[in-house]
Amino acid sequence: IHVHCPEGATPKDGPSAGVTMTTSLLSLALEQPARADMAMTGEVSLNGKVLPVGGIKEKTIAARRAGCKAIVFPLANRRDFDELPEYLREGLEVHFASEYRDVFRVAFPGQVLP
Repeated sequence: IHVHCPEGATPKDGPSAGVTMTTSLLSLALEQPARADMAMTGEVSLNGKVLPVGGIKEKTIAARRAGCKAIVFPLANRRDFDELPEYLREGLEVHFASEYRDVFRVAFPGQVLP
């Protein structure tokens, strides 16, 4: 399966949703739901690297409003998250991913990536 999201195709869609789209496809293929209380963001390369995205503050606020307990961000966005006010960071289980495998471990606890 190849899903192509050209740069600039649709504002607010595309590369930032790479890890989310990958997780959705794996959930379907594995017939296993992903963790329901998590949010994630990050561009994913063809070889599984999780690349940085923008809007970390806005995405954190949106995840909190949606009731998410865990968030996965690209490792390269760690500084952006660390610079957020404490009231936005507190109470969240935050994970940072450099490769898609890191996302998989959070989304599908106890599963092994095929």
